[in-house]
Amino acid sequence: MKKLTLIRHGKSTWEYQVRDHDRVLKERGIQDAHLIGSYLKKNSFNSDIYMSSSAARALQTATLVCEYLDYNLNSLSINRSLYTFSKEELESVVLNANDDLDHITIFSHNHGITEFVNHFGDIYFDNVPTTGCVTLEFSINSWKDLNPGKTISHIFPKQLR
Repeated sequence: MKKLTLIRHGKSTWEYQVRDHDRVLKERGIQDAHLIGSYLKKNSFNSDIYMSSSAARALQTATLVCEYLDYNLNSLSINRSLYTFSKEELESVVLNANDDLDHITIFSHNHGITEFVNHFGDIYFDNVPTTGCVTLEFSINSWKDLNPGKTISHIFPKQLR
């Protein structure tokens, strides 16, 4: 049995003249990351590994959430391949994951996240909102055998405000 949690980065700013990769969180994105981190901590969330896109807004979200979970930030896996908006790129990262990892958490971007959870989960989402968190469970022993599974939880900041 394998679990995959996908967390979309928090609300980010378009106010500055920076490359897309360098955009940072808005205040609301920071607040929402705290809400999700606190919720996950209260619910004893645990993952074998936390992976993040290399984009500033995803890294900020990952850092804020992981601090609530007492995760050693030096162990946060930063993967440039997760700076993607594609379901196929996310799928490639998961398919190549180490089979010793039973629960993977990924901080990444839309539209890839929404497309991924709609393809591999059993609950349809029009859109996974910023800082939205969806966990899928798969009846597999190897990530290479990834196929549609079950959506076992989802939490969005709006539900916690």
